[in-house]
Amino acid sequence: MAKSDQLRIDQQELVQAWSRTLPTVLNASDRAEVFADEADSNVLRVHITTAGRNDYSFDFKCTYVDSREVKVDLVDVERDGSNVDERTDVIQTLVDDYVRHIHECAQQLHALTTR
Repeated sequence: MAKSDQLRIDQQELVQAWSRTLPTVLNASDRAEVFADEADSNVLRVHITTAGRNDYSFDFKCTYVDSREVKVDLVDVERDGSNVDERTDVIQTLVDDYVRHIHECAQQLHALTTR
């Protein structure tokens, strides 16, 4: 990664932008929270709670590889506060959808992250 392509935005400003933008790309009834990773200024933590009676919640680590690209890792999945098997088809489908939405959010914020 070239130094000229590093992320150059205050982490709290980035968290606020993500907090405003991510809900616009999710299903209307899903809820998202975005937090700064205190150990790494290029990392955001994303918590998504699904709508409906399944009561799933997903935690993702979103790392800015450079000013344009994010790497998204699933950290944890819970249902009603208990860990669940992340390998089921239902969970994998939801994870894939949320990863796509997270990438979509990052794309919408390119103007902010590449300035």
